[in-house]
Amino acid sequence: MSDLVDDLEGTVAAACTALRTAEALDWDRPATGLTWTVRSTVEHVADDLFAYAGQIATATPELEEYVPFAYSADRPGEAEVTTHARREAGNEGVVRVLDACGGMLVALARTRPADVRGYHPYGVSDPPGFAAMGTVETLLHLHDVADPLDLSWHPDPSVVRRVLDRLFPDAPTDDPWPTLLRLTGRDPAVPLDYWRWDGTVRRSS
Repeated sequence: MSDLVDDLEGTVAAACTALRTAEALDWDRPATGLTWTVRSTVEHVADDLFAYAGQIATATPELEEYVPFAYSADRPGEAEVTTHARREAGNEGVVRVLDACGGMLVALARTRPADVRGYHPYGVSDPPGFAAMGTVETLLHLHDVADPLDLSWHPDPSVVRRVLDRLFPDAPTDDPWPTLLRLTGRDPAVPLDYWRWDGTVRRSS
């Protein structure tokens, strides 16, 4: 589904645009609902996009585990990631890493054959599935940093609806953005101890 790849491209671009308006702020403040800082949360998004690209880049499908990139935390208690931005590059450098990793996943999801498969603990998936996962990660974690950075983050409902249809096939047809927040434990009125999406291949992918 090219729409899912286009949605990823647009969502990463919107995230980078929003984050650039807050580059002068302190990104070592905590993200909402997480134990990570804003900086670490954005690096985590970039790393997800990088890792998803890796899963569908290999000539031999990785169907039982992630490609074994080495992960480490920038500081104790932060997210363990492969794609750290250099500290001296500042917040602008973190955004550049996010932009680059998003571009990698977009390019691979758009050009890899439809029968390519890659491992994810929420279901072996295909290029459109990994594009949808990247979109969800970006949408949700920008939500997590929006309040600390005083960002306006209001995703396109049609984009949210498409990722709900792809990854949460049993989701209700309510307003898409509040529905996604509720299904992923980000609605304070509906706390969740556990949630997951379904990344398995759809017949129409």
